[in-house]
Amino acid sequence: MMLLLRRARDLESHLPAAIAGDDTGVHQARVASRRLREAVPVLAADTKVRRKAERKIRRVTQALGTVREMDVTVQILDEFARGPGIPRDALEDVRGHVIAERDRRRATMLDRLRRVNTAKLSRRLKEVSMTIPGATLGEWRGTLVKRVGQRAKRLRSAIQSAGQVYAAEQLHLVRIAVKKLRYALELVADSRVAPARPMVNTLKRAQETLGRLHDLQVIEHHVAAVQALPPTRRGADDGGLDVISRMLADECRHIHGRYVKQVPALLELTQACASSVVPSIRRRRPLKMHPLPTPRTPAARRA
Repeated sequence: MMLLLRRARDLESHLPAAIAGDDTGVHQARVASRRLREAVPVLAADTKVRRKAERKIRRVTQALGTVREMDVTVQILDEFARGPGIPRDALEDVRGHVIAERDRRRATMLDRLRRVNTAKLSRRLKEVSMTIPGATLGEWRGTLVKRVGQRAKRLRSAIQSAGQVYAAEQLHLVRIAVKKLRYALELVADSRVAPARPMVNTLKRAQETLGRLHDLQVIEHHVAAVQALPPTRRGADDGGLDVISRMLADECRHIHGRYVKQVPALLELTQACASSVVPSIRRRRPLKMHPLPTPRTPAARRA
């Protein structure tokens, strides 16, 4: 299946940059691993080989995830530094705290990635692709239908549970549900079994909004951690940290307002998944499935 082949190649192409510590490479490898994780259980039969491949891909995603969060946090703090009215000493204290955490996580990430044998991962994916012809067309289509339907329901439920009140934990669940439905619908759009690309774009905009909100909430936690330090361990006084804390709270509520405006479109999208996308998948003939060609990755290559 070309969908599986493309996603496998994307991950393999971005891993070297991620291992080298490149911020963009970490992000692209993480996204590629998520797309591959979405494709494998849909396209391949449920076998021991498939489950082993899924575990390996999941480990890559997990290794990359926490570092990406810290990279984004540093970028936002640098963005703040270019703006007016920011207490510099306080901002530098927070930035130093974040960078120390990022460096710790990066060391852990690199250690985990070095244990990932990319040649073996490629072989696993080839083995998985060999199970694709064993999965009937009905199974492939039925798995995708179930996945889209369940994730649309979870998103609707998460949105309804969050309501319109600013609550970080509930909004985090909405963000996760948006992300998972987006990757499922990307698979639908790429396989051309239903016209889902506009829905993917809607979810991407919501994910960006909620992602920015989450990033600011992460910074709030770091500000609170710096505030809890003894005065001798930071250069800023409490007043500067309080200013940053209030600024973050105001910005979070502003972004939350932006999300609330997106809610009607998201609820309409979840309904369209049931009324339009799922019936289209059932009616349309799935793409032909082909096994992966033998990978050209050198056997000695490791990540």
